[in-house]
Order: sequence, then C-alpha cells, then structure tokens
Amino acid sequence: MARRPRTPTTLSVAGMATLLVTVSACTSSTTEVAPTPRERQSTSEVALERPTPGSARSTAPAPRPTSDGRPQLAHLTIPDIGVRDLRVEPYRGKTDDGPGTAIQNRGIAASPHGRTGGVGPGGVGNYQVTAHRNTAGGPFAALPELRNGARIEVTTDRRTFVYRVTGTRETSFRSERSLAEQRAAVPGHPGRTPDQAVITLSTCATQEDHAAGNYWVDDLGNPEHRIDKIGRLISSRPN
Repeated sequence: MARRPRTPTTLSVAGMATLLVTVSACTSSTTEVAPTPRERQSTSEVALERPTPGSARSTAPAPRPTSDGRPQLAHLTIPDIGVRDLRVEPYRGKTDDGPGTAIQNRGIAASPHGRTGGVGPGGVGNYQVTAHRNTAGGPFAALPELRNGARIEVTTDRRTFVYRVTGTRETSFRSERSLAEQRAAVPGHPGRTPDQAVITLSTCATQEDHAAGNYWVDDLGNPEHRIDKIGRLISSRPN
C-alpha cells in the first residue's frame, strides 16, 4: 500500500504571534548588576579626588576634605609602626625649638604654628609634627621604618584626617636652607604657595649620625640631622 506523503506543519497567524512574543520576552530580560565597591562606600568619608573631565562629577565638585587649618589639639595614629592615639600638642614657634622640645620631653608630639610654623590638622599647607625617637618613651622610635603608602590618621574633636606617606626627606640643623625646606608650606620648596594639605612627621637621626661619626648636637641636645616623612591628605571623615 503506497504511503501518503507528509504535509509540512504550518503555524497559524495566532501561533506565530505567540512565538514572537515568547522570543521577545526571553531576549529582553535584564540582569541586575550588583553595586560596585565605590557605590557601596559610605558617603560620610570625603575623599580628595580629581573628577574625570566631561563627567557629571566635574560639574559638581565633591566637598574638600581639608580643614580651615586652625591649630588644635589632635591625636596621631600610624598603624604600620604601632603608634596609637599619640597626643599632638600645638604651640606657637618652629620645629624643635625650646618650647617644642619641652613638649616632646613629656613623651608626646609637638606641632608648631604661626609665622615660622605650619598649619593645623587637615589645613592646606604643611602640618608639622615632631616627637622623640630615643628618649621620653620614644614615640617615634620606628618612624624611619615608615614606607611610602603607609596610612596616617590625625583625629581632632570633630574630624579624622587621613594622610598617605609619599616620601622621605633629611633635614640638617646646621643649614638654614635645609631648615627652611623642612618648614616650608610646600616641603622642600620655600616660598611656594601650597595647594594641597600635607603632613611632615619628624624625628632625630641620632643613630645614623653616630654611625657616620657625627656627634654634633645643638643647645637643646638635638643631633644635626632629622628624618622627615612626608604625607598627603587623601580623605577625612566626621568622628
């Protein structure tokens, strides 16, 4: 018995429409994108960032993390070298003068301000902090070991300012030029107008001087050289 040929299966207009709707629904579904770490970051911390040209942020600059530069009592934390809540006492003067050395002799840090000093925590300019390395408990005993990229936190009664170490300098007490570079609003560049908030952490280089056969000291017992760690403000947050 001869077999009847198969006839092709056809779809009705209604069937075609249903198929098209089904395909469209599958291809148009969207995948929910998880928020990036940047999107999840707390808005309470103000970061010092430069907006990308042409972006929406370039037309609405973020608040600056800097302060008005007012000298004030603060506490210093440097996790990488074990410094925790070290009291930093402001005074009118210059680095490692008589009043500043007297403050350091109490086992705390000193921060000069005024015509020959620096600015306060978070201020645009040079926030200068000095402390002993070998005496009065040696709060800055490990400062020479601090490396670039290390985090420095300065806490006042209202805000915490976060700096990141960017370099190391050496200061000679026997060179007026070297002292001017240490105390400059832009470290290393006397007379230059600052546009960033930086910090200078300074302590004596007694061991290094002695190793080189240099035993010179000033009237206050300070050796010739100081080791200075320079940092740049990267963010701040309310306490």
